[in-house]
Amino acid sequence: MERRGDLWIGRFAAMASPCELQLELADGVLADTLLRAVADEARRIEAKYSRYREDSALSAINAAAGGEPVTVDDETAGLLDLAARCHAMSGGLFDVTSGVLRRAWRFDGSDRLPSRARVKTLLPLVGWEKLRWERPALTLPAGMEIDLGGLGKEYAVDRCLERVTSRCGSPCMVNFGGDLRVSGPRAGGRPWRVAIEDPAVPDRPLRLLDVTGGALATSGDSRRFLLRRGRRYSHVLNPRTGWPQPGAPRSVSVAAGSCLEAGLLATLALLHGRDAEAFLAAQDVRHWVLR
Repeated sequence: MERRGDLWIGRFAAMASPCELQLELADGVLADTLLRAVADEARRIEAKYSRYREDSALSAINAAAGGEPVTVDDETAGLLDLAARCHAMSGGLFDVTSGVLRRAWRFDGSDRLPSRARVKTLLPLVGWEKLRWERPALTLPAGMEIDLGGLGKEYAVDRCLERVTSRCGSPCMVNFGGDLRVSGPRAGGRPWRVAIEDPAVPDRPLRLLDVTGGALATSGDSRRFLLRRGRRYSHVLNPRTGWPQPGAPRSVSVAAGSCLEAGLLATLALLHGRDAEAFLAAQDVRHWVLR
C-alpha cells in the first residue's frame, strides 16, 4: 500500500485490468488486510467466470452445451437471473450468449475484419431465448455458450466494495479499470475526484468528475477495436447482427447506484448507436457521451 496524503492506495491486476483500492483511514495494517481481501475476491470471481480458463465454472457450463442440464450455485443463478432481466428489458440487445461471436472477431487494433458469411454462420448460436433457464438448472443447446464478460468486472467492483464496507466504516473507493464505486463521500463531505479518459488518447484525462456516492462505469472503443479504411469498429457487438452498432459513440460513462447498473446502461447506450443520448436521457441517469 502507498500512503498519499490521508489515503492508503493499493493496486493489483485482475480481469485484464489494473485494479485499485483507495482507503481514507490511518491504520496501515488494516488497509493492507482490506487490500488482500479485495484482491482475493476479484481473483475468485475471475477464476470462476473467466471464459479463458478451462477450469472455471463458466467453462464447465459451456462444455455441457448440447447435453444434460447443469445445476448452478446461488451466485451463478443470481447472475443468470440478472442476464435474463437485462435481455428482456433491452429487447434482446444485451445477450450473454453473444460471446460466441468472438470466434469471428478479434479486437486487436488491426484491420482484420471477419467476413459477413463467417459472422452469419454464428448468429444461430446467439439468443437467450434459445436456452432453457429454470433456476437452478441451465440447458444450453449444442454450440451455444454463456459469456458473463459484460457483467463480471462490474459485479466484482460491487462485491469488493461490500467486502470493505462490511469490515471498515472508513471512506473507500474500488476502481477496476475505470469502472468504480465509492462507499460515500470522503471525510468532511469531500468528493472523490475521478477522470474520464480521452478515447482518442487512452490514459489521458479528458474530464474530471466529483463523485460522492454510487458508481461510475465507462464503455467504449478506446482499447479494444478494429480499424479499417478510417472506420473504427467497437468490440461491443449487436447480438442481432453480429456487428458493431453503426453510429455508436466513442465512449459512454454512466453514474448509477451500483457498478453493475452503470456498466449495463453504458453498454446498452453503445448498442443504441446514434440514439445513445436519447436512450440515456430516458433512463434519467447522469451520463457523459463522447463522439
